[in-house]
Amino acid sequence: MGLRVVRLGTPRHEQEGTRIGTVRRPPRGVPKAEFASQNWYDVWYPLLAPSAETMKLGQAAVTEADWAAFVKRYRAEMAEPEASRTLDLLAALSQHSDFSVGCYCEEEAHCHRSVLRALLQARGARIEA
Repeated sequence: MGLRVVRLGTPRHEQEGTRIGTVRRPPRGVPKAEFASQNWYDVWYPLLAPSAETMKLGQAAVTEADWAAFVKRYRAEMAEPEASRTLDLLAALSQHSDFSVGCYCEEEAHCHRSVLRALLQARGARIEA
């Protein structure tokens, strides 16, 4: 049991459970009724996605300093009460349930989901490989 951090649109792990899309926008050109069947997500939860302004910082990051600025801003957004409580809830649920959170980015190391993983780990989430 536990939480997985995944790339949306990829095949699901056998024990992945509910897939939560932590993205600003739904996948383009995919009918809403097919989001789950095409392995995008079961539940859309944009609260855990970076704001549009912060996302632009991350997408434009080319240096470590650029990436650090993105991470700092995204962490500040996740420290807001509603997002922080959501992270606490997901960390607690990971102790007893199988589910995943994810984003579209190909490389996790330069995606907000790497920061999301660290934030959840810091809250004691049980994260599966």
